[in-house]
Amino acid sequence: MNKLTKQQAWDLLAAYTETPALQRHALQVAAAMEHFARLAGEDPEVWWAAGLLHDLDYEKYPEEHCRKAEQIMRERGVDEVYIRAMLCHGYGPCTDTKPESPLEKTLYTIDELTGLINAVCLVRPSKSVLDLEVKSVKKKFKDKAFAAGVNREVIRKGCEMLDAPLDEIIRETIEGMKEHAGEIGLAGGAEA
Repeated sequence: MNKLTKQQAWDLLAAYTETPALQRHALQVAAAMEHFARLAGEDPEVWWAAGLLHDLDYEKYPEEHCRKAEQIMRERGVDEVYIRAMLCHGYGPCTDTKPESPLEKTLYTIDELTGLINAVCLVRPSKSVLDLEVKSVKKKFKDKAFAAGVNREVIRKGCEMLDAPLDEIIRETIEGMKEHAGEIGLAGGAEA
């Protein structure tokens, strides 16, 4: 495998994604992916880069989401592992590439979930993931009007694919985001 370094992955993302909120989302997904890689006994750097690049084309080519990223990644000689992961995260709405590997299933599941967790953090007094509890996320998960753009069905399907309960996936996603709270913009007033 032709593994991307964190810097190579960041440089590629930054070439196509300039909006701070989109960069933060990419970093939030990358942080959670790195955590799940360690839990699965996989390479955290590979999973981090896959998480970081999942929305590579979203800012500049939203109508071609996933398809344009595939083209960009292929032109740059990016390894198929990253291309498949990116395609799998859009399974259903954007692609017909079904998640198969643990990496692909995890990315599919937590992309939407990190968005929900970010939204929950931003309405909390602390504005931080560091004191966030699973029950707070579950409460907002059930409230379909809250962060209405978050596709809860994708999260549910992903949990089924991973054969893991929603509570566990939420807990581990929070843990992964806590590990990088400062760099992903969710440390609140606390030092990361």
